[in-house]
Amino acid sequence: MKMLTLFSLLLMALASRSQELAIIPKPVHSQWGTGSFSLNRNTVLVLTSEEQGRSASFLNEYLQQCYGFRLKTTQAPQNGAITLSTTPSSASAREGRYVLEVTASGIRIEGDTYQGTFYGIQTLIQLLPTEVSGDLAIPVVSIEDYPRFGYRGLMLDVGRHFFSVDFIKRYLDFIALHKMNTFHWHLTDDQGWRIEIKKYPLLTQTGGCRNGTIIGHHPGTGNDNTPHCGYYTQDQVRDIVKYAADRFITVIPEIEMPGHSSAAIAAYPGLSCFPEEPTEIAKGVVWAGTSSGKQVQQSWGVYRDVYCPSDYTFGFLKDVLDEVMALFPSKYIHIGGDECPKDFWKKSPFCQSLIKARGLKDEHGLQSYFIQTMEKYINSKGRSIIGWDEILEGGLAPNATVMSWRGEEGGIDAARQNHDVVMTPGKYVYLDHPQTKKEDSLTIGGYLPLETVYNYEPIPSVLTPEEGKHVLGAQGNVWTEYMANPAKVEYMLFPRLSALSEVLWSEKETRNYDQFLQRLQTQYKRYQLWKVTFNRALN
Repeated sequence: MKMLTLFSLLLMALASRSQELAIIPKPVHSQWGTGSFSLNRNTVLVLTSEEQGRSASFLNEYLQQCYGFRLKTTQAPQNGAITLSTTPSSASAREGRYVLEVTASGIRIEGDTYQGTFYGIQTLIQLLPTEVSGDLAIPVVSIEDYPRFGYRGLMLDVGRHFFSVDFIKRYLDFIALHKMNTFHWHLTDDQGWRIEIKKYPLLTQTGGCRNGTIIGHHPGTGNDNTPHCGYYTQDQVRDIVKYAADRFITVIPEIEMPGHSSAAIAAYPGLSCFPEEPTEIAKGVVWAGTSSGKQVQQSWGVYRDVYCPSDYTFGFLKDVLDEVMALFPSKYIHIGGDECPKDFWKKSPFCQSLIKARGLKDEHGLQSYFIQTMEKYINSKGRSIIGWDEILEGGLAPNATVMSWRGEEGGIDAARQNHDVVMTPGKYVYLDHPQTKKEDSLTIGGYLPLETVYNYEPIPSVLTPEEGKHVLGAQGNVWTEYMANPAKVEYMLFPRLSALSEVLWSEKETRNYDQFLQRLQTQYKRYQLWKVTFNRALN
């Protein structure tokens, strides 16, 4: 009998250890015990304040979707319950810190902030069995945890392909489940304008629709001749922003300027330096529908017809941003700034005259003038700009934060100028790049395997400790030229999103790729619970 008891204890200990391997991102401190707490439909969720409601709702939605039941909530203390509390701790200097205690008689999650309590819920979710049951055994454990970086982001491009409100919410859930806190929403591009602007209805009526899309890799082997349309109403945007806030996620909108503006110019040709010239069609592209006048682009790449830096354009953009800022409470407004060809500016008499009148050096100086003009306006509204690293060209706007995508050099340069930086280099975090050597569907860019994402270090070693403090964190980018449906987006996200979440949450010294792969085996089972499409191949 004694041998049987010892054997049972050993099995419980082994089960506990297997759960330890299953938490992604890896907690800062954990102490594992023996035994378990049984969570079932009779378990009560105790909220010590109404503000815990967001965390409780998220847990209940998860339990309902994955296991088929919800928990009753109360503010009355009870034994055998899951208790959520928030107690500011002067000992903690980290936003998002929480403590999670599981005993055989109950669970306590206590955050320094409500956000911290929410992150404790995400860890509790990862302690749940991956097999569906009405009685869920959660191992006894004590965890203290907090994030390394304050900015932990994921971007989605809806300009190239439009995605439904339901999928955007699902995407936000993916962000929350990985303890990330920023959704960068790329809302405008050459191939579509996706946000309702009431003062300029043609932005969505005309700019929100392209007549067709190339087939295959750019320039394509043909055209599908199928209109691709879609935009988010302002009411839908408000709903999404609230949905994100309930998950402690900040939504940063991106309104591209001065490049990647074909959709806006198609709607309002006066935004171009050459409003009478028809839209240029890239060499080799098969075009659908009319090619006269200004058109929304049907192929990918970079196009020369960009915003003209005129009073009309600046007035238009300020009007647009007024409506955007009314919808998004985020500190940052992303103004793009990338891939802006200067060809049209070089041949525009207006632009050349403006360069001379403003005492600018060249067209790069004109781009800096453009960005600084918009920054002053956005700053006057109490917001800050963030932009791709091309905003460094011609001189960085005084209060700008740089999103470094063309490698890390732009971020290093900005940090050395005492500007804040979000690292998002294509080599490490562009999740539209192929994750296996032989993908069975269209992708873009270079090979980006899971291990490369996992081993990324956002703070470049060439920065001093003081300069390194300007690196706020990093972000994964999902560009959708070759992602026309949610399943493809999910396939490209997973499991690389899980790797990135650990890069941003866990200290560099604690990360170990081999251990991560062991934990990933359980994470695969969670993906199946979530009913997501994911890639199991590692090369």
